Amino acid sequence: MAVQPAPKITRRKLSDEVFDRLYEMIEAGQYKPGDTLPSERELMDSYGVGRPAIREAMQTLERIGLVEINHGQRPKVLQPTAVGLMSQIDLTARHMLASSPQSLEQLKEARTFFELGMVEKATGQASAADIANLRELLEQQRGHLNGDAQAFIEVDMAFHTAIAGITRNPIFMATSQAMLGWLARFHASLLHWEGNEDITLLEHAKIIDCIEQGNKQAAVEEMRKHLERARLLYSLNS
Repeated sequence: MAVQPAPKITRRKLSDEVFDRLYEMIEAGQYKPGDTLPSERELMDSYGVGRPAIREAMQTLERIGLVEINHGQRPKVLQPTAVGLMSQIDLTARHMLASSPQSLEQLKEARTFFELGMVEKATGQASAADIANLRELLEQQRGHLNGDAQAFIEVDMAFHTAIAGITRNPIFMATSQAMLGWLARFHASLLHWEGNEDITLLEHAKIIDCIEQGNKQAAVEEMRKHLERARLLYSLNS
């Protein structure tokens, strides 16, 4: 039996070593959200490395949402959030969607699956304040009818995100914001079809009524029709 060659040992960058040590300290709770990390000079002395390695490690920590860096101040440890988590994959997701038509189709399918689940869950736990908020967003959207198309789209996105927010799950809400943002960038026609704003408002009103009545099945069906209409209009006009 042939012996497989052992993988070669690679020399790691100093900044990677610094990153690992700081990450482990943050993960272990030695530095908690709101705490500041040591200064560049202190870290250079502690680890015996130069300023470039410290700065590169800090930039990586900032990129993954663990620290905040402001000029002239020590880096501050942040409380991880669902929004921060989604922001970390935003640029990668944009690149994927821009370069792959298949990925865009998969996003549209995922958005439909997600929206139907969200409206079903929201219908089971919406409060009077939640319903009032949805109706307020509907009136805001109505105020942009035949006016500012971009504002109409933004309130439309806020309406769908508010439904996700009713679940009280920040990961659902952050996911909703991310998916709607990607669709707005690459496929705005699925969020707003010019000339059909009145239908959008009517469909939103029906969805709110179903949520208020606690009728999960009807809410899911109204949301399904709402999303499929946008797909159909796009198919007919593409």
